[in-house]
Amino acid sequence: MTMDNPTIQTDLAEVLGQINRRLEKISETTIELKTEINELKTETRVGIAEVKGEIRSIDEKLSGQINTLDTKVEQLDKRISNSEFTNRGILIGIIVIVLSGAAKFFGLISN
Repeated sequence: MTMDNPTIQTDLAEVLGQINRRLEKISETTIELKTEINELKTETRVGIAEVKGEIRSIDEKLSGQINTLDTKVEQLDKRISNSEFTNRGILIGIIVIVLSGAAKFFGLISN
């Protein structure tokens, strides 16, 4: 029992035609993918520009608020300094009055 080698007959033009059709499909798909990638790049650039604009806006607002807070802190510091000075003066006055009263009470000062 001998086996004969089967003969495969194919038309080379048909095979090449199929290869060309597949290459065309691959080429079309590649072009479509490139187009989609370019669109995504554009959308990403626009999105980044919008985010940068929002960040600048927030930064400007925060800068203004920080300046306002700095001014308020300076004003509070001046008020506290003035209050401390006034309180020292009042305390010295009270001490002088108490000492004068004590001196008069113990007879160290006469009218």
